[in-house]
Order: sequence, then C-alpha cells, then structure tokens
Amino acid sequence: MLDVLQRNLNLPPFLWNILLGASALITGLIIKYLLAFILRLTTRKNTSYSLIRSILNRLGLAVNYLLPLLVFNMVLPFMELSRKPMNFLNKTAEICLIIAFGFTLTGLVKVFEDYMYHSYDLSKEDNLRERKLRTQLQFVRKFAVSTILVLTLCAVLLSFDNLRKIGAGLLTGVGVSGIIIGFAAQRSLSNFLAGMQIAFTQPIRIDDVLVVEGEWGRVEEITLTYVVLGIWDQRKLILPINYFIEKPFQNWTRTGSAILGTAFLYLDHTAPFDAMREEFDRILKTHPLWDRRVKAVQVTDIKDRVIEVRFLVSANSSGKAFDLRCDIREKMLVFLRDNHPYCLPKTRAVLEEGVKQKNDINPFEIPGQA
Repeated sequence: MLDVLQRNLNLPPFLWNILLGASALITGLIIKYLLAFILRLTTRKNTSYSLIRSILNRLGLAVNYLLPLLVFNMVLPFMELSRKPMNFLNKTAEICLIIAFGFTLTGLVKVFEDYMYHSYDLSKEDNLRERKLRTQLQFVRKFAVSTILVLTLCAVLLSFDNLRKIGAGLLTGVGVSGIIIGFAAQRSLSNFLAGMQIAFTQPIRIDDVLVVEGEWGRVEEITLTYVVLGIWDQRKLILPINYFIEKPFQNWTRTGSAILGTAFLYLDHTAPFDAMREEFDRILKTHPLWDRRVKAVQVTDIKDRVIEVRFLVSANSSGKAFDLRCDIREKMLVFLRDNHPYCLPKTRAVLEEGVKQKNDINPFEIPGQA
C-alpha cells in the first residue's frame, strides 16, 4: 500500500522519508490519545480507586514513546535510504524501543502495586494481614524495578556487536574480578540478604509500632538498605536494615494491634480502694477508647510514704492505649482531689512528749549532762 502511494505521489526520497517518519510518529500518538480518551470515559464517574485510572497514570508517559516507536519501526522498511543511514536508523529505533519497553514494564509493576494497595488497605483497625503483604510487596517491587532496569541496560549493550566482544573479554577475568567485587560489596550484600529475610520472615512490617533505641514510632519505609521509623513527634529515625537482624527491639504489633496499657498513681496509705474501683468502672463503661477486654485496679507496691496503684486497661491500638491511659490518669486524679483529698501523698512527722524541741536545746550544754 505504501509502495503504491509512493509511486502515485512521486515524491523525492528525502521528502518521502520525512513524511513517512512524521506520519508514523503522529499516528502512534493519535492511537495513544484515542485509547486514553476511551479509557477515561469509563472512569469519569468513579471517584474511588480504578484499575484503568491507575493504568493511565502509571503507563501514560511510557506509552507516549512506545506506540509511536512501534509504528515508526513498522514503516522503516518502506523508507528510501542507503545502507548506512538505514542501519543507523534501525539501530536507533531498536534501542529506543528497548528503553520504552523497559519503562512500560516498570509501569506495569506499579499498576500491580496500586491494585494490591487498594485490595489490602491499612486504614482498617486490625490490619495485620495488610501489613504483612505490604512489607513483602514493597521489597518485591523495588527488586523487580531494579531487575528490569538492569536487564534493559544489558539489552541495549548487547545490541552492539563491539560491546558483545568487550563483554566476552571481560568474562575471562570474571574469577579475579568476582573476588574483588565480593570483598568490596560484602556490606551491601549483607544488607540485601537482610532485606530479603525481613521481607519474608517479617520481624517488622510496614506500619508496625516499634520501640527502638528508646524511641517509639511506626515503620514508614523498608528499603533494600535501611528502615525509616516515624517517631511520634514527627522526627525520623533511620536505621540500617541489618539492625533488625542483629539487635533486640520491641514490636508492639507483631501478632496484632491490641495492647494493654497502664496508668500509675502514687497515693497515701489511706486511699479508698472501693471508691476508686467504682469510679474507674464508671469512667470505662462509656469510654470510646476502651475495647472492653481488660480492666483492673491493683496495688502494685507499698513504700514508706506512698503506695503505688496501677490502673490496667486494654485498647485496639497503641495510640488509643496511650490516650486512654492519659485520660484515666487525669480523671482519677481529679476524682481523688475533689472527693478524697486526704489520700493524696503527704509527709508525716510524729512529735513525742518529753523530747526537747530544736529551739530549746542549749548549744553550750555537754551531751550526757543535766
């Protein structure tokens, strides 16, 4: 068909090549925008997650290059070029297609990640399963994208005959170079293996609540080399990933988000325990943060001047447990202050008869003499 068109138009080869190449690129863009327009019509009324919207967002830029290059590659044989320019144009189109296809594959990986993030939402109360999958998915996504980029670069290099020869020559020295690289990359390899171990054995997960180095925070990001912990006061604690393989730490959400919390009050020995238990039950009965699993009022220690009273409560998450503890501590203190102020901590002094007051002592009196 293109041969017939060329004979009918009878254009010079230079002009024909420019017209054919430009038409191919424009045709590819038109096809892309028509597909995007049709797909957008199906998601116009959908305000929540949409797989088609994710495809448009993640693959739009890559397809902008891939489709025009595909059409251009199809019309290359119909161009009137000598051997050298044709070989150069073929090689350029081949390399561009490889790169565009690589970016399309990375976009597909991100489309799959969006779908899994939507299917396993972290916003629910008990999100143990979601945190498990997201931790694995984040590692797999980064590994897959890195692999695609490396394979794309290898495909580009292998498309040149001269580089193939260089690669074959380098393979003869792979033994020595492998040993050198092994020593140089020992730390990186250990981090990579630690990342794989964490992704699949999961001592930590995305959104886990940890206490590390005396800091309380949530796991925000797990990379191939480090972990980002978001501290409660909006600081970020960055730790090497092998830290969580080699050192102990606290994981408050290892098997679930529910947790126990304690609030302590230090009171006088005359504290009214029955009244405190009644008030404690009244506070918890309608409290929205209590999950109705555990409640207890216990005297956990007796000292010479005060007693230690522990209020034990349970909540669905560590954040709710912290707020509940603070609320219980405040309301119980207000109750005791207003109704039983005598039980607040005090210091006692007993004066016995016959003992001289400090002001009555004669500084010149010799001890033991009347």
